[in-house]
Amino acid sequence: MKKVLTILLLIMLSISSTVFAKEEKMTRSDIANKNLQTLFNISLENNKGADKDFMDILQKYIFGEVFEVGNLDIKTRELLTVTTLTALQTLPQLKAHINGALNAGNSPVEIREAIYQCAPFIGFPKTLNAIAVFNEVIKERGLEAELKSTATTTEADRFKKGYEIQNPLYGDEIKEAFKNLPDNMGSDVSRFLTEVCFGDYYTREGLELKTRELLTIAILTTTKNFDTLKSHIKGNLKAGNSIETITASIIQIMPYIGFPDSFQALKAVQEVMKEEKAGK
Repeated sequence: MKKVLTILLLIMLSISSTVFAKEEKMTRSDIANKNLQTLFNISLENNKGADKDFMDILQKYIFGEVFEVGNLDIKTRELLTVTTLTALQTLPQLKAHINGALNAGNSPVEIREAIYQCAPFIGFPKTLNAIAVFNEVIKERGLEAELKSTATTTEADRFKKGYEIQNPLYGDEIKEAFKNLPDNMGSDVSRFLTEVCFGDYYTREGLELKTRELLTIAILTTTKNFDTLKSHIKGNLKAGNSIETITASIIQIMPYIGFPDSFQALKAVQEVMKEEKAGK
C-alpha cells in the first residue's frame, strides 16, 4: 500500500512539474493567441498581406504583453479599451472592441454604460457616434432584447442623488473654483456638473461606482486632461480602487494613445502617491 501511494505521489509531482513547465514556457505569442482567440476568434496566423509585420508588433505588444500587466481582468480591460476608443473616435476599432468586450463576458448594458459615461467628458456629439456603432453591433448580434433602461433618478431628485455621489469623492471644489464668475453663472455650472455628470450618469445601474471612476481615468488620460486626472485619481482611491489598479488601467490604454500621454498620466499617479504619503 505504501509503495502504491509513493508511486501515485511521484506521478502527481511529475504532472505538476509538467504543467508548471508549460506555463513557464508561454511566450508573448502564446499569450497573444490566447487573448485574440477569446476576444476576436482569431490568432496571429491570421496576419497576412502587406501589413503582417505591423499587425505582429501590435498584437504581440497589446495582447501578449500589456494584457499581462497588473491585476485587471479581461472584462475590465475591454471596457477600458472601449472607453478610450470612444474618446479617440476611432470608430472601426471601437466596433471590433465592442464585439471583443461582449466576447470577454461584458453584458450589452455594461458596454452601453461605459460609452454613455463618456458624454460628460467628451461631449454629446462624439458619444452619439459611439452609441451608433454600439447599436450596430447589438443589432448584428441580435441582442436588442437584453437592453433596458438603467436610469434611477427623476427630475425632482437628480441633483440630490448626484450630490450624494459627488460630495464624498470631490467635495465642492468645482463650486468653489467658479464662484467668482459673473451673474452667479458659476452656480449654474456647478449645478450642471452635479445634475448631469453625477446625477444623470453616475447614478445609473449597470456599472458600480468604482468601475465608473476607473473608466473616467481612461477618458481623462485619453483626452490629455492631466490636471483633472489628478483629482480623479484621488476620487478613485476614495471609491475603492487601488493605486495599482489605477496604474494598470493607464498602462492598458497605452497602446491606443501612445507613450508620451501615458507617461504624463503615470507622472500624475506618482504625484498623487507623493501627496497621499505626505498627507495632503
